[in-house]
Amino acid sequence: MANVNRWGSNLTFVLAMIGSAVGLGNIWRYPYVLYSNGGGAFYIPYLVAILTLAIPFLILEYGVGYHYQSSFTKAIVKIKPKLEVYGWILPVVVFIMTVYYSTIMGWDGIYLFLSFFKGWGADPNTYLNVNLLHSVDSLGGITNFLPFVAIFMLIGWFIVWIVSRQNLDEGLGKVCEIAVPLLFVIMAFIVIFSLTLPGAGIGLAELFDPDWSLLWHFDIWMAAFGQIFFSLSLGMGAGFTYASYTKDDVDIISSGLQVIIANCAFENFAALGVFSILGYMSLHSGVPVSQIVSEGTTLIFVAYPQVFNVLGIIGLIVGPLFFFTVYIAGITSMLSSFEVLSISFQNKFAMTRAKASLILCLIGAIASMVYATSAGSYILSIADMFVNNIVVILSVFVECIIFAWVFKADRLIDFLNERSGSIKIGKIWLFMVKYIIPILLIVIWVGGMIDIFALDSIEYIIVFAILGVILIVSSIIFSLLPAKTKEWFKTGERIK
Repeated sequence: MANVNRWGSNLTFVLAMIGSAVGLGNIWRYPYVLYSNGGGAFYIPYLVAILTLAIPFLILEYGVGYHYQSSFTKAIVKIKPKLEVYGWILPVVVFIMTVYYSTIMGWDGIYLFLSFFKGWGADPNTYLNVNLLHSVDSLGGITNFLPFVAIFMLIGWFIVWIVSRQNLDEGLGKVCEIAVPLLFVIMAFIVIFSLTLPGAGIGLAELFDPDWSLLWHFDIWMAAFGQIFFSLSLGMGAGFTYASYTKDDVDIISSGLQVIIANCAFENFAALGVFSILGYMSLHSGVPVSQIVSEGTTLIFVAYPQVFNVLGIIGLIVGPLFFFTVYIAGITSMLSSFEVLSISFQNKFAMTRAKASLILCLIGAIASMVYATSAGSYILSIADMFVNNIVVILSVFVECIIFAWVFKADRLIDFLNERSGSIKIGKIWLFMVKYIIPILLIVIWVGGMIDIFALDSIEYIIVFAILGVILIVSSIIFSLLPAKTKEWFKTGERIK
């Protein structure tokens, strides 16, 4: 009988990891980060971040996951049983992220539906914030439930359940084999079309105009390392989990490089399309690109619909394709983050994939309803700051210390090199993961905490406290609950 938690081929593993990395951040966040941090000058810290953080850490995470062939939590228990609580913290916080990620997927699902007839009307900004979300920047809006938004969020959870309950290669594997190539093909069409629009050159000139003076500013380096960290979902458990499902002959080093190259190529290619469209919009409206460009929901759900409005009939073709592309990117990322806690449940509590998926999808769907309120967008921004600025980076710092020092990362060098082609790792890689990356992570974390302290908001503190209690209490409970199988204390270690 085929292993329910094993990729059918190494290509499926690479495509799954690309699907995990390529998400909403590549489409709505990166173009703005590139533009606002020196344009062409941003590529210098961007490349430095890839070389010093992305490549070494991804190889470390893939390598340890490949070695243990288990969930992240189970591997932590194997490395040091007393650290099991930490082994649950990362999967739980990634699940919290999955819950609020489902909100954005719900919004995009609505816009995919609306795009066939431009249902957002002549004023997309008013439609998004007033007509659809009834947004208020206060926790008081939590009492105003939005059924229409909730339905589309639940559709996303239903898709996750349908896919994740299947055997790995039959469910998630097949989705990634189809969705990831389709994602790149549709995005290529959108970008090529965007480059043909009148005024595209205006947007591209704005995008790549280098401001070399910013290289002397700390912020641009923080932005580059932050972008690489979150774009590739470094240390969020998906890479570890997916690598644990690989066959014995996989080339971990080359696979990691392929994922990084594909992710960076996608987000830079997407930036061409975004700014070509913004250039067209600038030419059409007479408003400078600098006053149009934005990030996040404003770019996706306001600026793009405005462009589709002025494109006429063509907008009825490009619009659905665009929002479908965003949906594919979001679903593959959501599936990967969901998998991290699911496999830990399967390992410790002897659950089938179907049972673990059902339980977690029900919990996630119910919890996500807090975002289907008038305060949803406001709470989402707070939750995102809690996850990304406070917990994940600190957790990944601990992970790096455990993998590099307690597990002893030098054990991986000969093992991975034997399975690699022309690309090898050695003492420089070991120095990076033991010393340089932990220092970089602490610097990034301190930068994020500075932003937190600058907020001075009681409502932010309340939400932080609630999420913190949920995270700590659930992690302690999961660690204290007895394992339902003796296999919990065993791992299929590859390094002898």
